[in-house]
Amino acid sequence: MRMIEIKGFIKTSMVDWDGKVTSVIFLPNCNFRCPMCHNYELILNPSKYQSISISDVKRYLEMHSDFIDGVVITGGEPTMHKDLSSLIKQFRDMGFQIKLDTNGSFPNVIRNLVEKELVDYVAMDVKAPLTDGKYKKVAGVDVEISRIRESMDYLMKSGIEYEFRTTVVPTLHTEEDIIEIAREIEGAKKFVLQKFEPKNAMDEKLRKLKPHDASYLKQLAEKCKCFVSKIKVRA
Repeated sequence: MRMIEIKGFIKTSMVDWDGKVTSVIFLPNCNFRCPMCHNYELILNPSKYQSISISDVKRYLEMHSDFIDGVVITGGEPTMHKDLSSLIKQFRDMGFQIKLDTNGSFPNVIRNLVEKELVDYVAMDVKAPLTDGKYKKVAGVDVEISRIRESMDYLMKSGIEYEFRTTVVPTLHTEEDIIEIAREIEGAKKFVLQKFEPKNAMDEKLRKLKPHDASYLKQLAEKCKCFVSKIKVRA
C-alpha cells in the first residue's frame, strides 16, 4: 500500500502544541479553500514540494526522542487521507504522543482515530458561525455544516484533550461572529483566537490587510468567556 506523501517537516517546534516540544508533519491537499490560508501551495500545488521519506522522519525522531514529546500532524487536511491511521501508528509505536490539526469535516475519521487511541489531542478549526453562508465565505467552498457540528459535538463528549480555534480575519469576521462561535461551542474545554498573518494568504487581497492586534483579540476573548471559560489568544 502506498503511504501518504509527507510534504513538509519541522524538526523542532515549541509553538504547535502548548507545553510540548514537537516535530510537525505537513500532509498535502485540502477540501477547503480558505482565503486566509498560508499553506495554500501545499493544497493547490503539492507536487512543487519534494516528498520527505517517512524513514528519514522516524530516524530523526528516534535520535531526538530524549526531548521530542510528540508529533503534530497537520496540512492541508490530514483526515482526507485514507491511510492516516497507518501513518500515525508508526509514530505511536515509537512512543510519541500525537496531535491532530483538522477542519472537522470528516467526523468519522476523527472518531475512528480517537476510539483507536491513536491521537492524544485534537485542534479543530471552527472557521465561522455555523450557517451555510458565513462558513462558505471563510472556508471558500460549500461546507456540510452538519459534519462540522458532528465533529464538535463528538470532541466535547469524547474525553480526549482538544481545542477549538478560530483565525480572526478583519474582513471575514465581525466581533459578533466570534461571540457566536463561542456560543456554538459553549462548555468547550478550550477556545483559541488566532491572529491572522496576512503575508502569504491565498487571497492576494488579504495580504495587504492589517490584522487585529493582540489587545483587540484579548478584549474579544473576555467577551467570549461567558460561554467558554478557558480562552487563549495566539498573536
